[in-house]
Amino acid sequence: IPSEGKRQIREEAVREAEKKVDALINAYEAEELEALPGRTLEETLELLIMQELGRARDAAGKIAERDLGMENAAVLMAKSGARGSMLNLTQMAACVGQQSVRGERIRRGYQGRTLPHFKPGDRSANARGFVKSSFKDGLSPTEYFFHAVGGREALVDTAVRTSQSGYFQRRLVNALQDLEVKNDETVRETRDTIVQFKYGEDSVDPSKGEYGKVVDIDEIIREVIGTEER
Repeated sequence: IPSEGKRQIREEAVREAEKKVDALINAYEAEELEALPGRTLEETLELLIMQELGRARDAAGKIAERDLGMENAAVLMAKSGARGSMLNLTQMAACVGQQSVRGERIRRGYQGRTLPHFKPGDRSANARGFVKSSFKDGLSPTEYFFHAVGGREALVDTAVRTSQSGYFQRRLVNALQDLEVKNDETVRETRDTIVQFKYGEDSVDPSKGEYGKVVDIDEIIREVIGTEER
């Protein structure tokens, strides 16, 4: 990426996003921020910050794509679907972006802060896992740490949560394996004890029905008409 492109990424994408994040934090602290429906003020703040930083990374990616051009081998690979994606290219050439744990900005670490390099209570983009550098330019020590935190979640997903969900599924299957839908539409176990008078309270198989209906007449008519027209 030429120096002008890097300047645009740094100033137009990243710095503008950081200013907007600071403005959101100031509005939150001044109690001027309006909570989104069903969310607390803090949840609203975090959601808006995540959206703003996500837009910053996307903007940086568009600048990188424009400057690299369609002649670039990496762009060709991503655009053609041969290997990788434009997100990978954005992180390599422009900006790695916000690191997250369970869909949220990184908040845990030390008491009141993520790392000892930041002040307690710091909610800024840099203090909560935003990586403004690209992999090509290299990450700062704090950015590297945040990236490692985000990467570890994938390992935890693979090792821990898979085994947990597998165990829950096994218990559920064992608990329900004796249940059967009888000819009178009741659900009974092997001792003929009634569990439900009607399967699912409406006798509709959710895998075959359409939004609780046994048959969607309108959809069948559309399918028949479409077949005849072809």
